[in-house]
Amino acid sequence: MQFFWVYIDDLMGKGLGIFVILELLFYVSASLIPLALPLAILLSSLMTFGNFSESNELTALKSSGLSLYRIMRPLTVVVIVIASFTFYFANYVIPIANLKWHSLIYDIQNTKLSTIITPGVYTKELDGYAIKVKEGSDSMFKDIIIHDHTVPTEFKTVRAKEAKVYKSINGRFLFFELKDGTIYEELDIQSPIYLPNGQLQAGTESDRPSRDSHFKHATYKMNVTGFQYKKSDEDVFTDKFEMLNVFQINQATDSLHLKQMAIRKTFSDGVKNSFVFFYSQGDGKAIDMGDMGMALNPEKPKVIQWSDLTKNEQKASMNEVVSKLRRLNQNIANQKDFTDTIGFEEDQYWVEFHRKFALTYAIIVLFFIGAPLGTIIKKGGFGAPVVIAALIFMLYFILISVGENLSDTHVVAPWFGMWMAGLFFTPIALLIMRAAANDAPLFSRELWLKKWNKLKKKNAHTIS
Repeated sequence: MQFFWVYIDDLMGKGLGIFVILELLFYVSASLIPLALPLAILLSSLMTFGNFSESNELTALKSSGLSLYRIMRPLTVVVIVIASFTFYFANYVIPIANLKWHSLIYDIQNTKLSTIITPGVYTKELDGYAIKVKEGSDSMFKDIIIHDHTVPTEFKTVRAKEAKVYKSINGRFLFFELKDGTIYEELDIQSPIYLPNGQLQAGTESDRPSRDSHFKHATYKMNVTGFQYKKSDEDVFTDKFEMLNVFQINQATDSLHLKQMAIRKTFSDGVKNSFVFFYSQGDGKAIDMGDMGMALNPEKPKVIQWSDLTKNEQKASMNEVVSKLRRLNQNIANQKDFTDTIGFEEDQYWVEFHRKFALTYAIIVLFFIGAPLGTIIKKGGFGAPVVIAALIFMLYFILISVGENLSDTHVVAPWFGMWMAGLFFTPIALLIMRAAANDAPLFSRELWLKKWNKLKKKNAHTIS
């Protein structure tokens, strides 16, 4: 249902067949299995050991000399097998399912013709066009406006009182039969041109040709080849982090790291080659070590004295250096943003990498919470175990959601965000397991008061 609410606008009104919808749901449901397994393990362990305790079977087993650890050993092996299967499923099956449903939803999202025009709002589903109509339905509309931005240096607006819309037989073109309209065309504003003396070149301040054309009947054609439902090549999506297993993710992160190093080296070399280097001789002179100076005299560098330059040459040189430094600062800032983007992309791969292992560990740790907790509450069936399992799983789901969001926003490291839930529940599992194995009450006021008084006496004895 959550998936339907997210993509309801893309699925409705497209004329999709029932098999396409079922295929999409089948692939999406694969990603729900790893999320459902921790809850299933938690609930089943609570119910099983709750039934054991409620029917005194656990008491009989313990009286025969078996410890809780020994009793749990067979189920522990089963849970480890299930966790191993989950890792295999998350590592090999889910990436393929993600590839299938992302490719399928991409193709469905690009089937836009049946919902391309919505009265009262601008529709920008077709690249390069913005369309708005006042009223109408099906294929007949009134008061239509079409803004055509397909030519970057030209603005074109078409207005008409009536329009009939239909597709070509091959489905590649969309035709608008227009009545009583006007076409407005004008060139984009050109950048002003300044002369060396600082004056604006004549004619550039208002050089923007335009024209109006009126018509009684006209046909406007748009190319909509990319907006028909057809399956695209899945290889386009294979390099996304959701479609890779842990081995492919490791290779992808290595490639990104090498790409970062290559980009930084290329940028550094470009900066060095764009400047003429100088070093001081201590007598007010400087030696030009640039490529130009070495080319003029490859054996002996060209000696330049600042006092030999005219005032205009000195001013021009200083202005050029300042301009280069400003451009360099901007280029460095842009380069940093670019490399940061690559780093953020690398973090997404690591989030997916740790997700597969953290999910496997969550199944094991939730079992060691549910099983001993069932022996403590001594309730089986679908009553108390369901309520307790739901509360614990809600906390688990909140933790993994918060951890993933913190990792996506680069607040915490990817490994910490994905392992946050496991790290939180591990000490809780150890505490509950120890209490259940020793038949000690988990939440006993008298026990905690006794420990507190014992600690106070120990501290008082130490001070005295």
